[in-house]
Amino acid sequence: MNSITAILATTSLILSPVAFVQAQGSPESTASEKAAVAGADKRTDVYHVHFTKAALGKAAQLGDWLKTPDPNAPMPGHFLVLRHQDGDAWDYVVIEHLGTKATVEAAGTAVPPDKRDLSEWHNDTFVNGPSWEEFTRAMGIDGDSGAKTSGSAYVVSVYRPAPGHRGDLEKMLSEPPSRPADASSGNVLMQHLEGGPWTFLTIARYNSWEDFATNEKNNVAQTGKKAGGWLRLRDHTAFHNDTLTDRIAP
Repeated sequence: MNSITAILATTSLILSPVAFVQAQGSPESTASEKAAVAGADKRTDVYHVHFTKAALGKAAQLGDWLKTPDPNAPMPGHFLVLRHQDGDAWDYVVIEHLGTKATVEAAGTAVPPDKRDLSEWHNDTFVNGPSWEEFTRAMGIDGDSGAKTSGSAYVVSVYRPAPGHRGDLEKMLSEPPSRPADASSGNVLMQHLEGGPWTFLTIARYNSWEDFATNEKNNVAQTGKKAGGWLRLRDHTAFHNDTLTDRIAP
């Protein structure tokens, strides 16, 4: 992915840990299920989250550029690119791993002239999250897994807690998946450090679109019983949205 931190305001960030993840679960979840939630007890690394909307007629070209590895990136090859299918107004989200700290310099990284008009708009946020090892395992891109998980579906969600409910919302988003109703195969929770107007970002991965459909069917059934995460979420959030995506890189 071509580095996009050049577009950011001049600032320096030396950033620290905290805890993480998604899925509205039950206290009866097993230890192995808790272990499957990447970084459930800590957030040690910094990531750059870049949401972008393609300029008219430029969606394919923008996608091709975003998934091109940047050899000058802080952590070359450490990125994930997801493409909008249903939900918010953006077309792509790039999540780039920066290590345990990030520094943005005034010089930035120049955007090639032929790439400057590919995006209509974008926004950028620094977040903390789990280690790259945990992140890639949850997202199904660790080792040789990428080819086997190419059919995965991903739901990207952002949340802003209601005043006084930040702790409650974080606790809820950190709960392990409630099996068997929750059909996700990996979950990540990240927390805003600098940037966008949201506090938490979650990514839920499903092994297949069929698993995603099963998960949604189960959620609707739970909500119909006046139970489950749909109602709990509305006790703690001032704003949230969800976007269904597929993966284009790696």
